[in-house]
Amino acid sequence: MITHLIERGETVATAESLTAGLVCATLTEVPGSSAVVRGGLVVYATDLKAKLAGVDEDLLAAQGAVHPEVAAQLAAGARDRCGATWGLGLTGVAGPDGQDGVAPGVVHIGLAGPDTLTVRTLGLSGDRASVRTGAVSGAFALLGEHLA
Repeated sequence: MITHLIERGETVATAESLTAGLVCATLTEVPGSSAVVRGGLVVYATDLKAKLAGVDEDLLAAQGAVHPEVAAQLAAGARDRCGATWGLGLTGVAGPDGQDGVAPGVVHIGLAGPDTLTVRTLGLSGDRASVRTGAVSGAFALLGEHLA
């Protein structure tokens, strides 16, 4: 993925809730990633989703933090605030308990980019670590499909 971004002269940024920076950390494990990773916002607390990533406060109040539109707005916020070609936004419930009526394992991944704003919802199983790792893989898969 890093190689594809370098070849295309494009960049990526993240706004992460349930993964708390794991997507950005995983991206930057790759040598050369500094050429394409702009940065990331860890917006674990609901109020920071609005303050740092620009998620609509009314949306958060009406739907809660775990919602497909929140993921889309996180992605757009990461892209905008970090000045990146692509933004990834992740929200979900890692467990073991649900949140706001949402079951553990529900993950929404947003992708914002040139002429693109899409969300993929995953239903993951396993413990917290498995859900978070699956969310990272899902984010990379979504971005990779748009880079292909």
